Amino acid sequence: MQTVRVNGQTHSVDVDPDTPLLWVLRDVLGLNGTKFGCGIAQCGVCTVHLDGHPVRACNLPVGMIGERSVTTIEGVDNADPIVHAVKKAWTDLDVVQCGYCQPGQVMAAIGLLKTVPNPTDEQIDSAMSGNMCRCGTYMRIRKAIHLAAGETA
Repeated sequence: MQTVRVNGQTHSVDVDPDTPLLWVLRDVLGLNGTKFGCGIAQCGVCTVHLDGHPVRACNLPVGMIGERSVTTIEGVDNADPIVHAVKKAWTDLDVVQCGYCQPGQVMAAIGLLKTVPNPTDEQIDSAMSGNMCRCGTYMRIRKAIHLAAGETA
């Protein structure tokens, strides 16, 4: 039995400690906003926050989380100015194409803006480099991050 705190709620889950967090989120807790991509932490589709920092859920064993708090795309605080600005920028600039990678992209963007409030192109490219988009919306993502940064400055 593992205990994990997700989106402000504590859950006891009957899984092996080596079970990747992604499977606990999707299969046990029914939080399907976080997607499965490569399974080896290379594409960023499964990005969630662990104590506010972006991490890949596909290769993080649930037994390694301990007392830290997990936030998924379903659990982001819409009252948070950065979260609101990122979601608004994504909508205003019509960033999404197929949408599969977008929960991970949004979680990475929120994580970036919480640590670097006004990032340069290079800082955005570096922070987002682990999040792949099959549709190639990288320019719109970068533009949306700049827009969100401007709205929270």
